[in-house]
Amino acid sequence: MSIVPLDWEELEKLTDYQIDRVNGPTNSQATLRLFNHSEEEVRVTLYRDNHAWCPYCQKIWLWLEEKQIPYRIKKVTMFCYGQKESWYKEKVPSGMLPALELDGKIITESDDILIALEKTFGVLTFGMEDKKVLALRRLERLLFRAWCSWLCYPTMFAQQEKNNRKQFIEVVKQVENVLSQTPSPYFLEDFSTVDVIFTPYVERMNASLYYYKGYSLREENHYFSLWFDAMESRSTYRGTQSDFHTHVHDLPPQMGGCYSNGSPQAMENQQKVDQGDWFNLPDVVYGEPENSRQEALQRVLKHRHNIIKVNPSDDILFDQALRCALSNMITGKTYQPPTQSALGLRYLRDRINVPRDMSIYAGKRLRTALEFTAGLDSDIQPKPLPIRHRRDQNPLNFH
Repeated sequence: MSIVPLDWEELEKLTDYQIDRVNGPTNSQATLRLFNHSEEEVRVTLYRDNHAWCPYCQKIWLWLEEKQIPYRIKKVTMFCYGQKESWYKEKVPSGMLPALELDGKIITESDDILIALEKTFGVLTFGMEDKKVLALRRLERLLFRAWCSWLCYPTMFAQQEKNNRKQFIEVVKQVENVLSQTPSPYFLEDFSTVDVIFTPYVERMNASLYYYKGYSLREENHYFSLWFDAMESRSTYRGTQSDFHTHVHDLPPQMGGCYSNGSPQAMENQQKVDQGDWFNLPDVVYGEPENSRQEALQRVLKHRHNIIKVNPSDDILFDQALRCALSNMITGKTYQPPTQSALGLRYLRDRINVPRDMSIYAGKRLRTALEFTAGLDSDIQPKPLPIRHRRDQNPLNFH
């Protein structure tokens, strides 16, 4: 006999998750950050993308959080997942992200933004124009170019793939050498602007190369592994950190394409990232918070009406299936979903965005429950996520 899933009122009683978005830990839902200052002290507004996909936005976001500069956040639609807002184009005609408003003046280009912030609020251990920082900024761009050459261009011959891989690994060795020479796990003597600069694309390299090339940056490089571990010790970074699934599927339309080498390891990794086990991925190592399930539940409850509305399944069918998955996630019991509900559950599984929707472990818990419950109905998998754009993620559905 099937167990009846919890109803929405019963589910609401099983989570008391809440955070102080204004003064508490770094989080993607905030629109104002004060760090216990008064709102009258705010001189900065950061314009960043709704989904927390933009790497250059993450760089400014992390710097502001580390320095605890009071600021406002206004979220803008990236072109790859929707139409950019007209009010933003009036303010920033190029439409580029991020942009920063400092004392009423608009600044674009992430490096220029950091330099302007340093002049106003001081440096983060070392400044952008420090000689040591300048050399490492050049190394970061070298690493970025080697990554793009390997990831973003199709190869006609096996030798091309080998050469691109070799070129990337040679640059990684240079970075490893730099990291090995410091007394800290960071790029310089202590955490600094350099780590902020490296963070966005190194995080994306770790995800994309694992998925498309079968190469694990974090696992195959000792000092990079120590660096990732150190970064995850910082609540500021954890609040901006995304997971592998989010990155590998948001990158193709941003980068103009990401190309798999079709290797057995890449294919195995793709299976893990797309269908689980999400707890067996090298994307995070710090301990899971005790309230990760409650966080995931609270975030779904907040948006459940729109989640149901945009799902391609029948509303009544999906409502019951979703409650089955959430009931499983919270109680650990098995709840049989209605027949023909697997595609709807997996549609949502594939569209959880970390950290936009929830933190990395909450996302893993929710994906796991959705996949487990879908598997009780059918093994059928949905169509692959689009790669030319991600208009399926238009934020207007959740405003």
